[in-house]
Amino acid sequence: MYRINPDIDIIKDLLEAVIKAQPESVFANSLYHQYQERGGLSKKQLEGLYSKASKIKDISAGKLATLQAIILKRPTRFKSEKPEVVPLPPKDETPGRDMEAILQKFPQHKRVLFLKSKWDKNEAISAQELSEIARFKGILLK
Repeated sequence: MYRINPDIDIIKDLLEAVIKAQPESVFANSLYHQYQERGGLSKKQLEGLYSKASKIKDISAGKLATLQAIILKRPTRFKSEKPEVVPLPPKDETPGRDMEAILQKFPQHKRVLFLKSKWDKNEAISAQELSEIARFKGILLK
């Protein structure tokens, strides 16, 4: 962050003034330690500092205005809304019934067993596999 005069630190001055006025404030102490460790605060933290500092009478209006300007300069981050959950289209049950009928007559038919396991796991069955089921039904269930 580029500062015009690095000797003047409004945020640090405000944090120290709030801690001096309210030494038992856990919030102010936490912000002060974070500011020392990280070198900056988030927009929400600065807004919290502003609300605390604005309640103290000894803090000058100029420092509060400077803090407010710093807050307004920061970008506001928005969370996007969750996408709408679209229900799945209803599953066509005819291939499942056809496979059941084939397996009733031929319980060891390997290809139909494989396709039935895919069907039971709700995996995608291609158009070619659907035509295979229809062909097996036509041949085996006359």
